[in-house]
Amino acid sequence: MSGSGRKVPPTARIAEFPETAAEQAHWWERHILEVLHGLPPSASEGAVPRPEFDPRRHSLAERERAKAAELTAAGHKVTASGIKQRRQRYQRDGLVGLADGRSAKQMPAFGNVDATVVEAMRQAIGETAEDSSKTIGFIAWRAKEILAGREDAADVEVPSRATLYRLYGKLAAGTHATGSARTRRSVNARPPGPFGEVPASAPGELMQIDSTPLDVLVRLDDGIAEKVELTAMVDIATRSITAAVLRPTTKAADASALLARSVTPEAMRPGWSQALLMSRSVLPHRRLLTLDERLEHAAARPVIVPETIVCDHGKVFISNNFRASCRYLGINLQPAHKATPTDKGTIEKTLGSVATLFAQFVAGYTGSTTDRRGRKLEDGPLWSLPELQSLLDEWVVAVFTDRELCCP
Repeated sequence: MSGSGRKVPPTARIAEFPETAAEQAHWWERHILEVLHGLPPSASEGAVPRPEFDPRRHSLAERERAKAAELTAAGHKVTASGIKQRRQRYQRDGLVGLADGRSAKQMPAFGNVDATVVEAMRQAIGETAEDSSKTIGFIAWRAKEILAGREDAADVEVPSRATLYRLYGKLAAGTHATGSARTRRSVNARPPGPFGEVPASAPGELMQIDSTPLDVLVRLDDGIAEKVELTAMVDIATRSITAAVLRPTTKAADASALLARSVTPEAMRPGWSQALLMSRSVLPHRRLLTLDERLEHAAARPVIVPETIVCDHGKVFISNNFRASCRYLGINLQPAHKATPTDKGTIEKTLGSVATLFAQFVAGYTGSTTDRRGRKLEDGPLWSLPELQSLLDEWVVAVFTDRELCCP
């Protein structure tokens, strides 16, 4: 029993288990030690191993089979592989490896920190949702102030600064409490997991529309270089852009024009590749041609009549002009909840894709923020608004639609 290299397995954590589980672990330990070394821990000095467990006469696998046979004969049904698994857990984790892990006491999520302190820290973090971003130190101070103002916290011991910081790290994960205020508000407005966008199973059943500045400078008719606004509509079922227009400033008439383009075939333009024809695409061109002869020479952009359009509360989309256009076509207009971009997450993501997949490849690209903007862009070559619109229309057909239809 004095074999060199044997280490004492850890036993401290066994106190976390109920008494019956701990006794069971000690029972197994006696048998596993006999398999490993030939003698149980209670063997007297000078004792010799039983023949079937003598390490000098039998391999470890043979001793495991012998122990399984012995215990099964005694009414404890176990296989040799079961003995091997327990032996490996014992060698790795010690006595704890032989205990039933399901019966272990669960440590509190926040250690020994009082629940009142946890609640105060959670309140302090929640107060940052609409405020300007502050440091962890301020939030920890605010948590102390909340505790000081609570009558039921008079006897609560305030943890150390390091403990408060660790508590903040656990409670503030993913909240951006000390980060970007814009991101924090967006995260705070996000609905709970079970809720989200309404699914759509057929083209046109649900569509989304929105506008955003395009990160590209355009040379306007007066010679001034300015950014323009992109307004687009996306179909939820097919994830395809049915129309996209560029304007210096989007007006209600532009939103109505976008709606008209969505329900009208996209004509091929001079210089476009013949591969962009609808007849060359995966769209059901022949069947559609019986419905509209204009599709014979149309580009491969889906023509979809919306049933429901989800929009935000921008004045362009809730204007009488756009509402009248929707009523004329029998379209249900559904404004999203205020300050809830997740109600129309698909169009938000799509407009972001236009920036990464199209805008950055165009002359005059400005980047998404001022710190990403290049120098003297106004003096470089810039597209006119009609030219950029034509490039965008071609890109929607050649790149985005093909990408969504072929690789959804």
